[in-house]
Amino acid sequence: MMLLSFRSSRAGACTVSRWRDTRGKWGTAQALALKLGIFVSAITTSFGQDERPPEEPDTFDLKTALSYALDNNFNIRRAIEQIEEQEGIIVEVKARTRPSLSLDANYQKLDGGLSEVVEGFGIATDNTWGISLNLRQALYQGGGIKAALKAQDLTRESVRLFLESTIMDAMLEVTTRYYGTLLARDQIEVEEQNVELLEETLEDAQNRLRAGSVSDFEVLRAEVLLANAKPALIRRRSAFRVAIDQLRRSIGYGNYRRDSNNLEKVPEFLGELKYELVAYDLAICLDLALSNRSELERLRLIEEARDAGLEIARSDYRPSVDLIGSYGKRKSNFSESFDDGPEGWTVGVVATWDIFDGAARKGRVRQARSQLEQSRIERDSLRLAIEVEVRQAMSEFREAEELVNAAAKAVEQAEEALRLADSRYNAGAINQLDVFEARFALTDSRTNRLEAYYRHIVAVANLKRAMGEDKPALDSN
Repeated sequence: MMLLSFRSSRAGACTVSRWRDTRGKWGTAQALALKLGIFVSAITTSFGQDERPPEEPDTFDLKTALSYALDNNFNIRRAIEQIEEQEGIIVEVKARTRPSLSLDANYQKLDGGLSEVVEGFGIATDNTWGISLNLRQALYQGGGIKAALKAQDLTRESVRLFLESTIMDAMLEVTTRYYGTLLARDQIEVEEQNVELLEETLEDAQNRLRAGSVSDFEVLRAEVLLANAKPALIRRRSAFRVAIDQLRRSIGYGNYRRDSNNLEKVPEFLGELKYELVAYDLAICLDLALSNRSELERLRLIEEARDAGLEIARSDYRPSVDLIGSYGKRKSNFSESFDDGPEGWTVGVVATWDIFDGAARKGRVRQARSQLEQSRIERDSLRLAIEVEVRQAMSEFREAEELVNAAAKAVEQAEEALRLADSRYNAGAINQLDVFEARFALTDSRTNRLEAYYRHIVAVANLKRAMGEDKPALDSN
């Protein structure tokens, strides 16, 4: 079963670097995508160009999974596109500060009954035409344009922080899925060891039966236990396949190749589930979380942007002033010739001040003020949620520590119990059932130890994420 693949990693693929252009201004989302090493174009587009997805590597490690996820995880790609969308909005807002230029042309043909000419003052005409080039430049919009630019800059920065938190969430998910795959792989090994032990037990019982030291019942019981152990092994193998599929989804790999060799290939997963002693202090973790989390900083920026939105709404109470100018040519009233048409330029200033609009402005100000207050409430709510998240992650970490210690002790005891059981069974002091129980206890204790190691690794990763550690380097300087 082919489940995983990756493109060759590029330098810096795991580090999100700066995204400013050479002029010192914020770059577009494409510039960020370039430095991330992300292919923004859809995978299916490349297939239309006769490009085939690469084969799986023979070995697959966590670094490869994280690198591939940076390039292909769907949530990360969506977050990058949201930056591009925001860039478009900023371009649109900035357009209000620049002059607009338009070309107008008109032609009108009149019915003969509508043409009236006083004798001696002109000639009868049944058509008119005109063409003009018009320029308009906003001079003052009640402070609305300045506030709108500020709001969009703040929103762009908040979207950048959303990308940062999205990457961190994706990396946590990939890490969890990868170690979940290792857990499923190692559980297969434990079950295989159990089956091997039961096969040895069955063989020993058959030898003893031939020697006349045991009855047929002992052989039958060994056969039943071996048969009952095989479904567990089958389930573990199935769980391994499912874990790989879940990992494939997290990293964003789509297997578009359908040849049998690639479809059925399973790479060798490198790494192991092991316990590493670490220590955390709850008070320090809480302080780090409240100072590091991108989500809190993002809501602070959104709050400032909505404060600017309130200023935009208030700007409708103030007048607006535009500079206008045009250059044009129109049909002469005394000639049908184009060359005889008068032409020239006009320039002026237009001021507008809405005196009464049915309280529409008042409604917009009220909405903006409410949105600002909602953002403050949302930030306070998130602050509390982050504290709870850190406390919960710390609780899970402490639980995992205790489980690891208990599981390690249980394995030691189970191994010693099996050694004594085999020794006593060979000496005829106990029956075969006692040996079976000791072997089942060893299998359970080894499985529990693997799960304890996995839970500890995941607990540490969750706690780091709750504290906002290991941020991608989205440098805003």
